[in-house]
Amino acid sequence: MEIQETGLKDCVIIKPRVFEDARGYFFESFNKKTFEDKTGMSGEFVQDNQSFSSYGVIRGLHAQSGEFAQAKLVRVIKGEVLDVTVDIRPGSPTYGQHISVKLSAENKLQLYVPRGFLHGFSVLSETAEFFYKCDNFYNKASEIGVMYNDKDLAIDWMIPFDKEAVSEKDLILNSFSSLK
Repeated sequence: MEIQETGLKDCVIIKPRVFEDARGYFFESFNKKTFEDKTGMSGEFVQDNQSFSSYGVIRGLHAQSGEFAQAKLVRVIKGEVLDVTVDIRPGSPTYGQHISVKLSAENKLQLYVPRGFLHGFSVLSETAEFFYKCDNFYNKASEIGVMYNDKDLAIDWMIPFDKEAVSEKDLILNSFSSLK
């Protein structure tokens, strides 16, 4: 497992060691001890989630607040997505900054999204299966979010406007400035 810094404090890309031969490939997608040794962060995950989406779908930007905040370890099982995280931790040196990382079944990269980050993704392939581990249980009452097209964040989701597919729930999220 190789850890790559992203420029956002505590948010890292994880590149697994992949063993390939004529039969296919094998890799260890998560190892608690290795993760903790290499990052210095906890790897206590309690919930796994998976979604399926078509090209143009944009999900996010979401987080959970307070005692129900979640760290996530995200990856793509099929297809390709543009994964986006935004640091919303008060006092963080990277507060309000975001990164975008292409995750795909082909590159097998994973992104560790710490607690206190908004998270979302757009689907760049015909379809995508997205998988993530969470270190806390989902709690609807603690959901927070920011509009995917917030003008202050100015995120390029790499989807033409006429191809964007966004849920009704995500279309009524708040602006980034309302979090301050």
